Amino acid sequence: MLQIFYAQILQKNIIQLHSSLISHQNHGIMFLGPSGIGKTTQAELWQKYRSSLIINGDIVFVQETDSGFLGWGTPWHGSSPYCENTSVPLKAMVVLKQSDQNSIRELTGFEKVTEVSNSVFYPQWLENGMELCLETLDHLLTSIPVYELRCRPDEDAVRLTEQTIFS
Repeated sequence: MLQIFYAQILQKNIIQLHSSLISHQNHGIMFLGPSGIGKTTQAELWQKYRSSLIINGDIVFVQETDSGFLGWGTPWHGSSPYCENTSVPLKAMVVLKQSDQNSIRELTGFEKVTEVSNSVFYPQWLENGMELCLETLDHLLTSIPVYELRCRPDEDAVRLTEQTIFS
């Protein structure tokens, strides 16, 4: 059922990413990375320390619109309990890495493409699915900044990310 649904929404410039999504002051921040890296943990830290809404903790739809990109919650939430039926304009994507020190930097070029494309669900069963997906992904990566956050699961990681994205 999900494959049929994804094939339909892909035609409308919507791609699916393995990520968590929060709404902070009506701006969307996506946390990306492999399972177990701390995507939901980061979202919960933002909820705890900044009263941000967790829209989804595991699977997010990203839609290209005339005015930018929207992050959408999905009814599928994997191991996370969060799945709000709402959307938010995307402000940034944050690729997570675990570390004993908090640091953040903006990704560029091939590194940006590699880190984000690892989180995309590619519809290989659909004849032109890869092309549609890659076209939307290309537009996304040229429009929305991508950061690498090496962090501990603490409020300082939230503060550092917030200062970087919103300053």
